[in-house]
Amino acid sequence: MIRKLVLFIGDPANSKKVKKIGIAMLIVTFISDFFVHREHVHYIWDRIPGWGALYGFVSCVIIILASKFYGHKCGIMRDEDYYND
Repeated sequence: MIRKLVLFIGDPANSKKVKKIGIAMLIVTFISDFFVHREHVHYIWDRIPGWGALYGFVSCVIIILASKFYGHKCGIMRDEDYYND
């Protein structure tokens, strides 16, 4: 089962389907947060519907951009044949 899922996601022919499924899951997660009871929250921002999904999405984007910046600008990433030269 997991093998089929990994092969489906890794196949470039299914990239559009995977992107559509990911966007649909993000929308469902965002909309489902509007149905959560917010009577006993600790912080004021926990009362905002969709806060968890938005915070997670923005955090992931920042992590990806920061890792790309460090990889490209700080010399961490090398060419595939770097050690073969």
